[in-house]
Order: sequence, then structure tokens, then C-alpha cells
Amino acid sequence: MVPDQRIHEHPAASADWLRAARAARTLSLITLVWLGVESVLGLAAGLTAHSVALIGWGLSALVEAAASLIVVWRFTGARTLSPHAESTARRAVAVSFWLLAPYLIVHVAHDLDAGHRAAPSALGIVVTAVSLAGMPVLGLAKRRLGRRLASAATSGEGTQNLMCAAMAAGVLAGLYLNTLGLWWVDPAVAVLLAAVAAREGLRAWAGHACCH
Repeated sequence: MVPDQRIHEHPAASADWLRAARAARTLSLITLVWLGVESVLGLAAGLTAHSVALIGWGLSALVEAAASLIVVWRFTGARTLSPHAESTARRAVAVSFWLLAPYLIVHVAHDLDAGHRAAPSALGIVVTAVSLAGMPVLGLAKRRLGRRLASAATSGEGTQNLMCAAMAAGVLAGLYLNTLGLWWVDPAVAVLLAAVAAREGLRAWAGHACCH
């Protein structure tokens, strides 16, 4: 069905809305590729440096990738104009937030018990710095699109991108401060991110993400 026909059958779906839907899908596809590379490099750097926050950040890239895949699914084919598809995608994005929180808490507890301390990693610094520079651009664009589309799923994915950038900043700070003896910053960043993920999951489930 061509866009004009869909607009005729669904008057609420303007040409501008359909363009925004295509933009959301395109940004999510770009993000999928980005996060695939980011996750592999982040996990490699985190395991080498024994950084809880860096490992958690690398795993969060996989969770974000799941959210991106959900948004691509949401705005593909007949689902583009389906309220049911939006509801399903919104809840799936909420679950993707909740996948991250338990892992971070368990990993923090394990590393504290084992006495692991984060060590500086050149690869980790480069990867997180690139994420810190690029993810806010994607995140803010998706949140704007989420408001235009009234799509909590799209806004939730954007929030995950912003969380990725915030965690990258925390990881960079943690790795540096660890050299000054402030080893607790790294696990503290991971615990804080777990709390934020749990909260944002609740907001996405309730459908509030597109309204803020």
C-alpha cells in the first residue's frame, strides 16, 4: 500500500508523520550497526581492564541493539500504522531496560567480592569517547521523533542511547579516578545505571517516555 493510500485510510497519519516514522526506522538501523561494533569492542576492553562499568556498558549496547531492533519492527510494513504494534513495542523496550539492571548488580557484587579493580584501557577510552560524542545526537533525535510520532518505544530507544552516553562519561571518569585510588567510582557508576534502567523501564511500560 502506497503512503497516500495509507494516509487516506488513516487520516491521523499525515505525510509528515510517515516521514518521521521512516526517519525513526532509518536511525534505528544505523544504531544497530553502530552498537554491534561498540558492544564487541566495549566488552573486549572491559574484560581486559576488569571494569564492571565498562563491561556493563558493553552489554548495555546489546540491550540498546534489542531496542533498536524493536523500533525497526514497529515501523515496518502494516505495523507502521498499528496502535497494537506500538503498545507491543513500548512494552518490549521496557523489558529491554530491565534486562540490564540485574546483571549490573550481580556483576558489581562479584567483582567487589573478588577484589577486582578497574585498570585503564586505551581501547576502552577510545570506544567510550566515540560513544560519548555520538550517542547524544542519536538519542536526542529519536526522542524528538518519539514525541512527533507519539511513540514511547521510539523515545525509550532514544533514552537508552542517552544512557549509553552517560555511562560512557561515567566509565571514562571511573577509569581515570581509579588511578587516583578512587576505585569505588567504577562500581558506583554501574549501580547508578542499574537504578536508572529500572526507572526508565517503568516509564516506558507506562507509556510516559514520549511525553518528556
